[in-house]
Amino acid sequence: MNMLLWSGDVLDPEWDRVYARLAELGYDGVEIPVFALDPQRYAALGERLRDLGLAPLTVTVRGPQANPISPEAAVRERGLRENLAALECAAALGAEVFCGPFVSSPSVFTGAPATAQERAWAVELLTTMGDAATQCGITLAMESLNRFQHYLSTTAAQTADLCRAADRPRCRMLYDTYHAHLEEKDVASAIAGCADMLAYVHVSENDRATPGQGQVAWDATFRALRAIGYDGWFTIEAFGHGDPVLAGNLKVWRRAYTTEDDLARDGIAFIREAWARSASSPAAGGAAS
Repeated sequence: MNMLLWSGDVLDPEWDRVYARLAELGYDGVEIPVFALDPQRYAALGERLRDLGLAPLTVTVRGPQANPISPEAAVRERGLRENLAALECAAALGAEVFCGPFVSSPSVFTGAPATAQERAWAVELLTTMGDAATQCGITLAMESLNRFQHYLSTTAAQTADLCRAADRPRCRMLYDTYHAHLEEKDVASAIAGCADMLAYVHVSENDRATPGQGQVAWDATFRALRAIGYDGWFTIEAFGHGDPVLAGNLKVWRRAYTTEDDLARDGIAFIREAWARSASSPAAGGAAS
């Protein structure tokens, strides 16, 4: 469960009641936002999560002032420094995955498609980050966003190409069902095409609320993931108004669920049911079963 449903800062013991409830609901792990670059706070949280039997995963993002593909060298350098500091926090937490749109700042646009130079800067960052991630024993999972939030890579194919160019064993990608719903022509083909780079999946509904209650092509998605032998994490990514700044940035103007507890309970039940159903369904989109 991605903790951004509640807040962008979930490091203090006051959030332990939420973690305990998620463990009670049967979650195996929690995705922790890495915004505050203070390794000691993450190390303390990691100990408490282990006591609850929850594996820690991490998500991070760089702001415009630290855009890793900025034309300004100083801004790119700051982006690298912040990413490495965030990776240090993930290591202190004990995370196995470091995901998010950390290669290019969301909502920063030039008014044109990504250039060869911008892609080269992205690959340079992924290469450096990939080496650091290997030393930490953490897998990077680069995320592509939809065209309204991002322009470097908006499809699974574009993201996989960048990860392949970095050519680092710990440099992999994330597939997000919300963004794919907007950008992919065929989800089965998209998943099959990035199978060699796919390491992590965000389960996110088209309205950013409870998975299974919207328009995402869930059956096709789970069939395709099963067809490629995916055996990694399914992490629910949903958003509310717990963090007003984040809600504003993501244009979450209404509450599309009843309570966070209801979303967490219904979301995990849906994933389990849909994944089990995919085992007995024919493969979609021509992917091998």
